[in-house]
Amino acid sequence: MKILLLLCLWASTSAFAEVDLVKVDKAARKMMLMDGNQVVKEYRIALGSNPQGHKVQEGDERTPEGVYTLDYVKLDSLFYKSMHVNYPNDADVANARRLGVSPGGFIMVHGQRNGFGWLAPVTQKFDWTNGCIAITNREMDEFLTLVKVGTTIRIK
Repeated sequence: MKILLLLCLWASTSAFAEVDLVKVDKAARKMMLMDGNQVVKEYRIALGSNPQGHKVQEGDERTPEGVYTLDYVKLDSLFYKSMHVNYPNDADVANARRLGVSPGGFIMVHGQRNGFGWLAPVTQKFDWTNGCIAITNREMDEFLTLVKVGTTIRIK
């Protein structure tokens, strides 16, 4: 009976949590969904294959750092469901222009490559994206139910 009560209490608190911030800690390979100061959910992530430092240009295999917005959901790509990070922002574009390079773009939080979701127990142990933030397909389904378009994402 106590277990049932605890399960009901847990389900009710997570069902009403409103994610207002997605925090990404690149060094720890963790993404936390936040409701105020409360962690609603935490995921182990995979990043770009050259993860240290801020994304500067297209093809550098880095995940950007800074404060961005998750601005739309994409369901039809090479990867199982995704949500777009609005990189590059004005500062990223200006920096790339100053360096004479393209800042790149199309950075997403996404699931596994289509047809390879079964490999997630292995792929999530490595940095394999081109600069995106990858989680498992099951986690991506959950992420999309908890995180709404327009949510801030802070990547450090």
